[in-house]
Amino acid sequence: MSAGVRKNFIFDPTVAQHLEELAASQGKSLNKTVQELIEERYKETEKQEKLKILHELAGSATGLFGNLTIQEIKANMDV
Repeated sequence: MSAGVRKNFIFDPTVAQHLEELAASQGKSLNKTVQELIEERYKETEKQEKLKILHELAGSATGLFGNLTIQEIKANMDV
């Protein structure tokens, strides 16, 4: 396991209480709970970014053959 990076956070008292309750209910440390929550959010954000790129690419391949139909392309192929 690699050496960790120490970061200090200041939580709103309500958020701190919620974090402690989450950790206790899962039988995990505060540190492990925070790490897992961050990774869950990061994966979701990463998925949304990939979907955004996919949507931007959608339709970008249309019109590559101009107004030709597949049948016309096949008819013009040298076989």
